Amino acid sequence: MNYRLKNAIALSLPLQILLIRWIREYPEIIEKYYSRGVYPLISSAIRWAYGWIPFSLGDILYTLLLFISLRYLYKHRLRIRTKPLSFLRDLTAVLSIAYFSFHLLWGLNYYRQPLYQTLGLRDTCTTEELSEFTSILVEKTNQLQQELTGSDSIQVRFPFRHQEVFKMVGAEYRPLPAGHSDFRYPNPSLKGSIYSLALTYMGYGGYLNPFTLEAQVNQKIPMFRFPVVSCHEIAHQLGYAAENEANFIGYLAALNHSDPRIHYAALSYALGYCLSELRMLDESLFKEAYSKVHPGIKKDFEELRDFWTAYENPLEPIFKMSFNAFLKANNQAEGIRSYNLVVSLLVAYHETTPL
Repeated sequence: MNYRLKNAIALSLPLQILLIRWIREYPEIIEKYYSRGVYPLISSAIRWAYGWIPFSLGDILYTLLLFISLRYLYKHRLRIRTKPLSFLRDLTAVLSIAYFSFHLLWGLNYYRQPLYQTLGLRDTCTTEELSEFTSILVEKTNQLQQELTGSDSIQVRFPFRHQEVFKMVGAEYRPLPAGHSDFRYPNPSLKGSIYSLALTYMGYGGYLNPFTLEAQVNQKIPMFRFPVVSCHEIAHQLGYAAENEANFIGYLAALNHSDPRIHYAALSYALGYCLSELRMLDESLFKEAYSKVHPGIKKDFEELRDFWTAYENPLEPIFKMSFNAFLKANNQAEGIRSYNLVVSLLVAYHETTPL
């Protein structure tokens, strides 16, 4: 690559940043022309190209990129010391290409119209409304857990392999009734991450690779969470970047699945978020609701807590802080806390579509 081209690419980075800051003020335009226009074509084409590969191409590309970067630093260590400005120019050019690719292939979805506006829902709920909905969730989750196990104290069994879950949720991805074309999911590209152990230590259940658009799921998480996390990552893949929206869509996709165990996974997933939010808002209401949860469901929650506790490490807070900063930089002001904002969508949606 000649110097003029490198300089042009490097200098385009601040211009790109300014352009993103400008266009993010027009979510209606992004919604119409990108999220509902260009992006579905990009996503479908890339899923068609990579979805058939049985392993995570994105994880391998990240690995190769790491080795190439380390090799470059070692091979050019003298030049980096003697010509730091040249190295800085090359680094900025690489960042410029990555920034452009990220936003073109997926990242502009962070600035689309909020889902609650698209669906005509409220974006807030009161503590009383959350408490009432949580009570309904407790009743429905208890009922299904009892039906599936024959006892209120036995955990629901998920006799699936990871690939079976991928096929099951991919084949029946219908978060909303027919007519909502946004959620069509041809050419599935849902894969277990080869870095599942690393993801676990980082505290992540999965992620979407924004360059290959492969939905990656941590294969170490407890199986009763695995179907909904898979549905969550598909929601990202379909262009819903906000974490609360992906939580909501993933929940609905699992809730509407024909397999009752995946239906149960959705209910317990939503119940966990609602109980957590209720605990923050009103401890007494939380204790009242939690006291009515069947012991078998509580065992699920305890298993999940113990799972993440077993992998706690000094670096996890750093990863969480980095991800929190990333979300805030990409139009999610609440950062990691935005995951919990799903409860408002749940309450508002089920006002018109009762469980």
